[in-house]
Amino acid sequence: MSKAGTLLIVDDEPIAVRNLTHIMRKEGYKTTSVDNGPEALALVERQAFDVVLTDLRMEGADGIQILHASKKHSPDTEVILITGFATLESAVESMREGAFFYIAKPFRLEEVRKVVSEAMHKVSLRRENHALKKQLQRMKESGSIITRDPSMLKLMATVQQIGPSGCNTLITGESGVGKELIARTLHQYSGRPQGPFVAVNCGVFTEDLLSSELFGHEKGAFTGALTAKAGYMEAAQGGSLFLDEITEMGPSMQVKLLRAIQEREIIRVGGTRPIRIDVRFIAATNRNLAEAVAMGKFRQDLYFRLNVITLAIPPLKERRGDIALLAEHFLRRESARMDRRVRSITPEAMALLREYEFPGNIRELENVIERAVALCNEEAITPQHLPDELRFQVIKTFRNRGDRAPTLEELETDYIRWVLDETGGNQTMAAVILGIDRVSLWRKLKKFRLLGDSER
Repeated sequence: MSKAGTLLIVDDEPIAVRNLTHIMRKEGYKTTSVDNGPEALALVERQAFDVVLTDLRMEGADGIQILHASKKHSPDTEVILITGFATLESAVESMREGAFFYIAKPFRLEEVRKVVSEAMHKVSLRRENHALKKQLQRMKESGSIITRDPSMLKLMATVQQIGPSGCNTLITGESGVGKELIARTLHQYSGRPQGPFVAVNCGVFTEDLLSSELFGHEKGAFTGALTAKAGYMEAAQGGSLFLDEITEMGPSMQVKLLRAIQEREIIRVGGTRPIRIDVRFIAATNRNLAEAVAMGKFRQDLYFRLNVITLAIPPLKERRGDIALLAEHFLRRESARMDRRVRSITPEAMALLREYEFPGNIRELENVIERAVALCNEEAITPQHLPDELRFQVIKTFRNRGDRAPTLEELETDYIRWVLDETGGNQTMAAVILGIDRVSLWRKLKKFRLLGDSER
């Protein structure tokens, strides 16, 4: 099965070229090979490769020249240098020039396989990142919800369909999933997008105060009512009224709201004159409203009035494909707001974000990225900029081994094995996530007997 990665092999030793080409084609890469530097230079100027695997010392054009030409014509290409004259100085110089890795001859085929695989993976992640940014820009330009999750796309199609109908709508979902954002989108798709959108959190008011805030009051209606005041329902005339945390509304307020919805009129607190209202009602809750009805905590007739259409928003942990999109969106927004030059999220940090459960949903992801941008003094967010609960989330999932707790060595072994599994065996990426260098990781793999036979 093809891995679909394009690979250019360059070496002035024909036998080396044949062997490497044979091995890499068996790995599934689309491989091109040449046996001299000038031909390689001409090739990289005409065609972009994902990875270039080239000898360092060749006549006519050496590996550094091929590296420069590759990067000039295709900045995303990763270049791996191979040499039989390995020195510390040449290795450092190669990495400084932008090489992905430096391999000394004689090399082990397994080492070459792994390094090429790691380079291909990096190119793939970078390509995915570019695609995410383009998709995010298209979403921002269209003004739509940032998502590519099938369930959310289906929900958005429903929003567009019911928007012009004006029917009352109930939005359900955990705290932080974006219920108000969906309500605002529903308002934008309505036949009254130019009308006001008024949001009220029913959980922050006492019952008497909520009555005054929703319906308004007349002068002298209660102590301190020095003037008459219109309520939120009048403020939402010709638009939409969003009632968040509707289950926090007390019994008497539920009766008043039911009448307002049925009769399309209200009476201010302390008043006698009915006031006609033209308002679309959108309610939201993070609780099971049907269960609240069954327990007698919420009026059934009001539930039916509000629940003409239900929009159930899935939690972020059930739509992990949106995490990268949302993280990129928050990164751009917070970088601009704080006037920082943080441009990207490293693959290692993004992997941690994708694995996290996010009990606080999108609001928690937003806070995590805001914190990371504030702490980051580089151009990219790394795992070190993320909260401890993300960086050490795996350790919290370990269970006792039978009737005993695991030892520290067992915890470390399990964690290293998990990180390697998550990175597809990529030891370079695993070392970054673990916060150690690659040599230290190799020693731990050897100590805990996690190395394959060919690596020992």
